[in-house]
Amino acid sequence: MKLICMVKIVPDVDKFKYDFETNTVVRENVRMILNPDDACGVAFALKAKAMKPGTTVEVVTMAPRSAKPILEDLIRMGADQVTLISDSCFSGSDTYATSTILAKYLKKAAYDCILTGSHAIDGDTSHVPSQIGDLLDISQMSNVMQIDLSKFDESRAVFKVDNDLAVSTYEMKLPGILSLQKESKYKLPYIKYADIARDMSSQIKLVTNDDLKFQSHEVGLKGSLTKVNRTFVKEYQKRDKVIVGTDDQGIETVYMFLKEKGFL
Repeated sequence: MKLICMVKIVPDVDKFKYDFETNTVVRENVRMILNPDDACGVAFALKAKAMKPGTTVEVVTMAPRSAKPILEDLIRMGADQVTLISDSCFSGSDTYATSTILAKYLKKAAYDCILTGSHAIDGDTSHVPSQIGDLLDISQMSNVMQIDLSKFDESRAVFKVDNDLAVSTYEMKLPGILSLQKESKYKLPYIKYADIARDMSSQIKLVTNDDLKFQSHEVGLKGSLTKVNRTFVKEYQKRDKVIVGTDDQGIETVYMFLKEKGFL
């Protein structure tokens, strides 16, 4: 099987900055990490590769070139190739423009299944997987919790989806897009000590607009059709902190607090 994992390199949520004039996340000089939901998609793909001989895993992302160290680690974990889509003219792209860029690359790629995350911690619109599915004319499902490896091949996938009210089992004809969520429990493997310092740059393919050939008005801020009505900074209410001991008085304080909140 040929599996493509779509990943997003996102700012550390505790340290990111936001440009309110352009309504974009400032990614320069901010610690970047692999989006947690997307990490689950890669983790499943690597598990499938280990259990199904002949399976290959390609990671595809649209990100600044500074993301290469994170991408090299994915190769060290077992991915066969990383495709980095990066060009200055793509900066500021909204979900519509981003989906258009990614889909143009994917239309020429070979794959049996595309694996993504359901949500991104720096935006959480969850638009991109479904928009790519529409542009490629293939099925897409979000909030995937588990994929049955015994029923996962070039023609179909059987998987469980959490729809808040219940966990349901679905079967999808492939090729298609399965979008996992971090609650799926798939975890990336550790990097082997021997591979920590290995140079993996030769396995990273750079794709620029010279390859995709978009007009300037089709991508970036000019090609972004989403219009943000307003933005705001969430205000947090300061709460009093009470420190109690492990004596009878402390136990009584905790008991009365839990009783007041309805837990007892």
